[in-house]
Amino acid sequence: MSELADALGLRGGIVAAIGAGGKKSVLNELVAGAPGRVAWTGTVFTARPPRWTGVEVHVGHESELLALARKLQGAGRHAFLLPSAKPGRFGGLSADGVDRLHAEGSFDLTLVKADGARMRGLKCPKPGEPVLPARTRTVLMVLSAKVIGRPLDAEFVHRPERVASVLEIPMGSVLEPAHLAAVFTRPGGIAEGTGGLDILPVINQVDDEQTRELATESARLALAQSTRFDRVVLTCLKRSDAHRQAVVDVIRRDSLSRGT
Repeated sequence: MSELADALGLRGGIVAAIGAGGKKSVLNELVAGAPGRVAWTGTVFTARPPRWTGVEVHVGHESELLALARKLQGAGRHAFLLPSAKPGRFGGLSADGVDRLHAEGSFDLTLVKADGARMRGLKCPKPGEPVLPARTRTVLMVLSAKVIGRPLDAEFVHRPERVASVLEIPMGSVLEPAHLAAVFTRPGGIAEGTGGLDILPVINQVDDEQTRELATESARLALAQSTRFDRVVLTCLKRSDAHRQAVVDVIRRDSLSRGT
């Protein structure tokens, strides 16, 4: 199991990533280091996992992919994607199809991209998002630390008017650590639609010490505002940095009481 999977406390099953600012990066990091029998897919449009992950990519209609999953033997990492007319993009399976894929393919871990954000760093879901399989075990809620200090607008935020409504601030406001914490914890925020599931915030793109300080502040505020999770994981997933550590820090609830 990878350093990131250990930090997240993943125990297999269906794990979905939602939010903005690095869902695919998180899923790619996880699949590349995952042992056993692993599936990678989506319930929304997605790109294929890159070659460095070691994933074998299968493209076909849902029924064909399910039949293939049943035939695959032994350990291995496999992506299951639907054909699409969009260049470089593939369709996602139905939520029920992902449940069946995981069960009928006897996968130890199935990783799922469950919403989209158009390459922005922050979002709040619209009605109908995220598209989660019924048997999802864990939901990773991903946001980017890089939006801190940026204006709340369409350049950095997906559907900024929705985020402005949840945060109750004007469009164009400068985003602060408290705003990321609020997106994790407020009604209408990124946890909307995850009731009853294990959720875990991930703050990605923590690429320098200043950003780490700001992300840590966001993490501590989020833990203070919600009891639904016991940790927030800070990550740096830039493949261009040969010396980077995927897990920058894990901010745990028990550290708040110790004042550390």
